[in-house]
Amino acid sequence: MSETAIGINQRKYDASVSRVDMKFENEVIPVSDIERAKEFYIRLGFRLDADDAPAKEVRIIQFTPPGSACSVTFGKGITAAAPGSAAGALIVSDIEAAHAELVRRGVPATEIWHGAPFPPEARLRGPDPKRTSYGSFFALKDPDGNTWFVQEVTTRLPGRIDPAMTTFTSGNDLASALRRAAAAHDEHEKRNGQRDANWPDWYAVYMAAEQAGTELPK
Repeated sequence: MSETAIGINQRKYDASVSRVDMKFENEVIPVSDIERAKEFYIRLGFRLDADDAPAKEVRIIQFTPPGSACSVTFGKGITAAAPGSAAGALIVSDIEAAHAELVRRGVPATEIWHGAPFPPEARLRGPDPKRTSYGSFFALKDPDGNTWFVQEVTTRLPGRIDPAMTTFTSGNDLASALRRAAAAHDEHEKRNGQRDANWPDWYAVYMAAEQAGTELPK
């Protein structure tokens, strides 16, 4: 590879170079029975955004998972992929609560596991004992066999979220973040040996740092 080509490739990944933001907002999944798939994703708790037929032999159905900025589309005449060939990930802040809720809704889900998601023989039963972020999973399949891996994420890796932005996409996520901040603040007060009257400020700094993946306050 020439030096010119190397320079171009390096520039592509140079954070200092101007970038064009690209937000991933939709994933097309292949299904064989539209009505069956529609009923399943309603039961899963996804929001039905659209069910349109813009042309003959074309039907487009869009769902959005609660709290998600990315939607799922399926229907007729929109993909040649084989039904059941798609795989995706759903992120939750409490793996046990999410699992219990889906089971309650009658959604078939695997048991919770921790460790590596692949290969299956590397999985360890139950949630991660330390509830390490990114460490706990379960899986489910839609009626066609499209797979969804559900993963618990409580603290984002650096760079995953713009450190200048702090957002919570659901009341459950915000409540979970407040509980983690409260537990960390209790330890903060124990270390200092006194009550922190400015706890709202400390909570805010902790929650913003946790989402951005930057250093947490002590």
